[in-house]
Amino acid sequence: MQLESLPDGYRALVIGASGGIGSAIADAIAGDSRCGSLTRLSRRVDGLDVTDENSVAAAAAALEGEWHLIFCATGALTIDGRGPEKSIRQITAEAMMAQFALNAVGTALLIKHFSPRLSRRERSLMAFLSARVGSIGDNRLGGWMSYRASKAALNQIVRTASVEIGRTHPQSVIAALHPGTVATSLTEAYAGGHERMAPERSAHALLSVLDGLQPDQSGCFFAYDGSVIEW
Repeated sequence: MQLESLPDGYRALVIGASGGIGSAIADAIAGDSRCGSLTRLSRRVDGLDVTDENSVAAAAAALEGEWHLIFCATGALTIDGRGPEKSIRQITAEAMMAQFALNAVGTALLIKHFSPRLSRRERSLMAFLSARVGSIGDNRLGGWMSYRASKAALNQIVRTASVEIGRTHPQSVIAALHPGTVATSLTEAYAGGHERMAPERSAHALLSVLDGLQPDQSGCFFAYDGSVIEW
C-alpha cells in the first residue's frame, strides 16, 4: 500500500514496533515506495519504557529532523501476569495503576516528547492504538474496568492534545484507532468466539484510514474500517 496523502519521501516513526500490530505497521510502511525513511522504536530492542519520562525524553532527543508519520502501537491488556478483571471484586489499585501508567500516562508522555517532532510545514499524522472497549457509550457488557478506563483516558488525552497541536500544526491529524480483534499474543487468551484478523490486514486497514483523514477530523476515534466510534 501507499500513503498518498503524505509528501513523497515522507519520514515515518513506529513506536512499539516489536509488538504484533506495531511490527505489521512498520512492515507495511517499509513496503511503501513513497516512504523515504522509517525508524522503529520498541522496549524490546531499544529499551524504550513509555512509563518512564526520562526514557521517553531520551528517545525523542535522539531523533533528528521532522517526521510526517508517528504511529504509536504501545499498550497492553495483561501486565505483570494480571489480566483484565471480570468483576468489580477483582479490582486492585496496583493493577489499575499499571494499566493507566502504560496505556494512558505513556500516551501523554509520547505526545509531550514526540509531537514537537511532527512537520509543521507539511501534512503530518500521529496515531495511537486504542480499543473499542475504551468507548464509554458502547459499553454494554461491563468488566475489564481498568483496561477500559485506561483506554478511555487515552482517548481523552488524544482529543485534548489534538486541539493544542492543531494550533501550531494546522495540517496535522492526531487520531485514536481501534485495530479490531487481531491475532496477537494480547488477544490470544481473550478472543473467545470472535474471529481474529491477521496483523497485516489490520495494519493495512489502519494506515488506509489514517491516510484518508483530514485535519478537521483530528482528535477523533476511528475503527479499522473507517467508522467513527462514539466516546
